[in-house]
Amino acid sequence: MAIPISYNIRNLVVRRTTTLMTALGVGLTVAVLLSVLALVQGLRSAFEATGDPLNVLVLRKGSDAELNSNFTRTMYQDLKFKPGIARDGEEPMASLEMVTIINLASVDTPDGMNITLRGLPPVGVKMRDQIQLTQGRWFAPGQREIVVGKSIANRFPDARLGGKLKFARGEWTVVGVMDGGRSSVNSEIFGDLNQVSSDYNRAEVVSSALVRATDEVAAQALINDLNADQKLNVNARSEKSYYAAQTVSAAPLQFLGIFISVVMAVGSCFAAMNTMYAAVARRAKEIGTLRVLGFARLSILTSFFLESVLLSLLGGILGCLLVLPLNNIETGIGNFVTFSEIAFNFQVTPAIMLIGMGFALFLGAIGGLFPARNAANKEILTALREV
Repeated sequence: MAIPISYNIRNLVVRRTTTLMTALGVGLTVAVLLSVLALVQGLRSAFEATGDPLNVLVLRKGSDAELNSNFTRTMYQDLKFKPGIARDGEEPMASLEMVTIINLASVDTPDGMNITLRGLPPVGVKMRDQIQLTQGRWFAPGQREIVVGKSIANRFPDARLGGKLKFARGEWTVVGVMDGGRSSVNSEIFGDLNQVSSDYNRAEVVSSALVRATDEVAAQALINDLNADQKLNVNARSEKSYYAAQTVSAAPLQFLGIFISVVMAVGSCFAAMNTMYAAVARRAKEIGTLRVLGFARLSILTSFFLESVLLSLLGGILGCLLVLPLNNIETGIGNFVTFSEIAFNFQVTPAIMLIGMGFALFLGAIGGLFPARNAANKEILTALREV
């Protein structure tokens, strides 16, 4: 015969102070884990939303990032007439680009943060379909004008529309703000390729080329063709796979967050265990009475185990409520591939909350197992004498 679950719920309510304190401890542990998972999910989403499956990124062979790639204009002239490249009118959809980093200071970061500066021609903007210009206009060729991502405009007051930034050989005017959706483009600054490369004395050797294939089959054929071309000596890959590989930036943070959560989980397990041991000690008379009424040891073990799980379930709900305000809050971390900051939003998804609830239930199960076994093993006379 099973003990009604209302018995466990009533006991949790009667010991409300102890119940709330233990649940809060479990909730804080769950909140730390969910915060880290929400951060990693936001960063992963930013990279996954960047790039087009038809775009092929071409770097100098041996380079794993645009920042350390040396791509010459001569190579670009040989590359842009490869078969499989889409055309915009008579011109191939190929964009020669230069990537470097600049340092921007703000009130929050007076020492400055590294920001990606990308010099590109107008066709390069056209090939990034996810970008929308939300304020101002695009930069004019041959001018020290830039368009900044919306995250940069939000985080750096000097980078807002009409502001001026000083880097390279002079002052650059912010003439527009772009919105790249959830992509990492929001963390970049765009300027005219020829003006940027001239200011950095890199007129001939820039960083990379981005080409648009006619379709997905042509994209893979183009990648194979470029990688096999010994004259060009380049490394080609899809734009989406290039950005997806940068999620490695979140690995150290994810490891640290999970490590802290595991340490806190040990403490939460002991807290739940202590609460349940105290409950068993205080309710010796009840346990003896339940045995006299005919409830089996297994029923008592199941009842106390369930009570611990209910306690942790409450902690899991508290943890989810604590972390919900983080959803869609913008933050930024350094990208180990580009050595610049990437901005993104925390994403507390239903899947992440389910992981948190499962984690809380696991803590309750571990913390309640031994006290429940202790309650089930009490002899009737011994339990009644403990009153």
